[in-house]
Amino acid sequence: MPADIPIEALFAPIFVLSVIIEWWSVKSGRAKGRYETADAVTSMVMGTGNAIIGTLTGVAGLWILLLAWPYRVMTVPVTWWTFLIVFVLYDLVYYWKHRFMHRVRWFWMEHVTHHSSKHYNLTTALRQPWFGPFIGIIVVSWPLVLLGFHPAFIGLAGGINLVYQFWIHTEVIDKCPRWFEAVFNTPSHHRVHHATNPRYLDANYAGVFIIWDKMFGSFIPEREDDKPDYGIVKPLNSYNPIMVAYHEFIALLRDCAADGFRPLTWVKRAINAPGWSPDGNHNRTEELRAAWLAERES
Repeated sequence: MPADIPIEALFAPIFVLSVIIEWWSVKSGRAKGRYETADAVTSMVMGTGNAIIGTLTGVAGLWILLLAWPYRVMTVPVTWWTFLIVFVLYDLVYYWKHRFMHRVRWFWMEHVTHHSSKHYNLTTALRQPWFGPFIGIIVVSWPLVLLGFHPAFIGLAGGINLVYQFWIHTEVIDKCPRWFEAVFNTPSHHRVHHATNPRYLDANYAGVFIIWDKMFGSFIPEREDDKPDYGIVKPLNSYNPIMVAYHEFIALLRDCAADGFRPLTWVKRAINAPGWSPDGNHNRTEELRAAWLAERES
């Protein structure tokens, strides 16, 4: 397989077939869930665009990782057992990368695309950004390169990680066996991650192993008395793929323009969490959750 073709793109036929089966099951009343045609089509268009952009920019992503290759402390051989190691280590890196995507507006500017749907089904998994590797979050994988894992090896682990995450974007599956829920990311855990309920904001960043969230204090279980509401805090209300892909980039530019020529403030907007404001009137997860708690206690 050429290094510039994302492995997840090879699973496209399986993804499409799974979407068809789930869509039919939901619409026929055989399974739980919700489908809205315009929303689902938009998600699939975003997935197609992401696959095209990922293929065209794959070499650039590999090149960025290769920048760290000369500085590695050793060279890890490519074997089945070293793949298991890099797969687990990549998932740890993915956890932190994903957490940064939610807590740094510059990275959220890209990742918000994936969260913009008001529905939660297999097409939501396909709703992916159109920025390629140029947003810079790929450098979070540099430690793996410095340890001696070849960037192509890391890319393979990352591709399989994303393939795993496809099936957890569903309401059809309620709960998995308790032992599986304890170790792995599941539809229940990931529904929490996509929810806008104040209780659930910025939680469950895991890719494959939910243990990272439990280790680093970001795990929140799904509750029967607080069903997830999906989307983003400021609903997009658009099915235009260009707006879905770049609306937060436009919003960041608009905010910076309103600041006037204040480069330091621009940087602060980019590196702080979504909802941060230079006047101190923040609307971040912390403030949203505090307001919700205060309302419950009143």
